[in-house]
Amino acid sequence: MPLFGKPRYTIVKVSKKKDIPKGLWTKCDECGEIIYNKKLEENLKVCPKCNYHFTLNAHERIKYTLDKDSFHEFDKEMTSKDPLGFKGPKKYKDKLESDKKTTGLKEAVIAGEGKIEGNRLIFAVTDSRFIMGSMGSVVGEKITRAIEKATESKLPIVICSGSGGGARMYEGMFSLMQMAKTSAAISRHNKAGHLFISLLTHPTMAGIMASFASLGDVIIAEPKALIGFTGPRVIEQTIRQKLPEGFQLSEFMLEHGLIDMVISRKDLRDCINKLIHYFS
Repeated sequence: MPLFGKPRYTIVKVSKKKDIPKGLWTKCDECGEIIYNKKLEENLKVCPKCNYHFTLNAHERIKYTLDKDSFHEFDKEMTSKDPLGFKGPKKYKDKLESDKKTTGLKEAVIAGEGKIEGNRLIFAVTDSRFIMGSMGSVVGEKITRAIEKATESKLPIVICSGSGGGARMYEGMFSLMQMAKTSAAISRHNKAGHLFISLLTHPTMAGIMASFASLGDVIIAEPKALIGFTGPRVIEQTIRQKLPEGFQLSEFMLEHGLIDMVISRKDLRDCINKLIHYFS
């Protein structure tokens, strides 16, 4: 019979699938949605499904916020030294060199002058890829110089913070004194009657939040940005109590009066422009 004449196994030919090039898709950390990178870029790196705001580096933030080709950087070649000769699992000098190569940055902040809808302003932004955007002596100096330039030029200043590292303890007191220095510069800018808009992104913590980032005339945060001094896990372990849901997220901070508004990234540029017009 034909049944017994068939081969024991049926051989099925499967055509080889074409390899999908890497780097075309990104998985959303919040909802798990697989997003085509071009679409994500067009949406300013905000998930189109759940509105999750991906972290931006300093150059992306400048690109999305300021007028095209309007930004001129200050103090571009300024770099950190190692005043304490810090040694640990990794030397501070080695950490600096490693992050310079990885990020293409000299330091964790970029500052300069730019425009929004043709209006001049001073703009500074920290980059969390460089030692978590922490504030060492050079970061503090560059931010202070940017503030003083804004005061001298009678321009508004916008500082975008996304620094989970706070003060950079590789530098000890040299780092901690930047908190007072940047805060004093903001005070002088305020007394001169000029605007400071503080933009908080995920995460803005520790020494940076305890200094200039909390001193804005207007404090804006992106949705679901973690904002505070010490992280919620450490606080829970210390007080041995369960924290409220959403504790330290920007929406919680808005509800409790620490910040003035929570604005989606797609509306930030327009919001900043309106604030500059209003206060001018």
